[in-house]
Amino acid sequence: MSDTRPARRYRFGAFEADADSGELRRQGLRIKLNAQPFQVLLLLMDRPGQLLTREEISRELWPDGTFVDYEHGVNSAVNRIREALGDTATSPRFVETLARRGYRFVAPVERIGMSDSPSPAAQESPSENQPLSSANQHPIPVEPETRFAGRILATPQELPIVSRPVVQTLFALFQLMYLGFYVGALANLAEIEDLFSPLPNATLAFNLLIVTAAIMIPVRAFVLCAALFHAPGMRGKFLKLWPFLLALDVLWALSPFLLLHHINFGLALACTTLLVYSPFAQRSLVLMGAGAGDRETSATTR
Repeated sequence: MSDTRPARRYRFGAFEADADSGELRRQGLRIKLNAQPFQVLLLLMDRPGQLLTREEISRELWPDGTFVDYEHGVNSAVNRIREALGDTATSPRFVETLARRGYRFVAPVERIGMSDSPSPAAQESPSENQPLSSANQHPIPVEPETRFAGRILATPQELPIVSRPVVQTLFALFQLMYLGFYVGALANLAEIEDLFSPLPNATLAFNLLIVTAAIMIPVRAFVLCAALFHAPGMRGKFLKLWPFLLALDVLWALSPFLLLHHINFGLALACTTLLVYSPFAQRSLVLMGAGAGDRETSATTR
């Protein structure tokens, strides 16, 4: 489609889109996005917070009406946008689906690099580097976990874009590793009890190990199955569960010391320091797309 408007550049999160060159970049690195999905992205960013119907998008992409199955074409374009942005339909950070109606861009957008002599219509629009919004748009609430994550933990915008099979495999391996810890500990209770015997409060520590292992086996099985079968809303559920997992994962980071009959103290300490990072790595993998599949995204956009 032809566009006679001045060259435009947009910034949202860690991304920048240049309408003149047709390029999408994340922190300076170019992200592959074909022409039609890029045009849809521009349409959405021109109207942040507002509904853009499939019919409106199809009229822009195919003004002569030659494309018959426009719904499939629009859905496919939106899916390509989400893949490029690392977004999902079930927990949208950028493109939200409004069932049977269309789509809405939900992230704050800045227009940058505008022309030095804007047209009268442009002068009425938001100024350079000012977030675009409609008159009746309400601010998008930020969840407490998201605000905390922005200060301490990695946010989705700060994480690299990695293929979903890679993050899915790594996330599943983490769950299997912990299941191995729990089952292995319960299978060697006599040896562990002997190891705990010189410690103060040895009985309390031994009982704590048994209880936490028994609780975490079904929890880990649930998380693993939810990720493997792309359970709806898996990311949100995991993030709510994450503080609980963080506490127990840090506790179970001491599990290499249960093998002191077989390894030396230095190796156990090295393994423990690595395991302390494990819960943060799992959270990052979920934000990068572990547990969310293309089938789920496609079904939601229909």
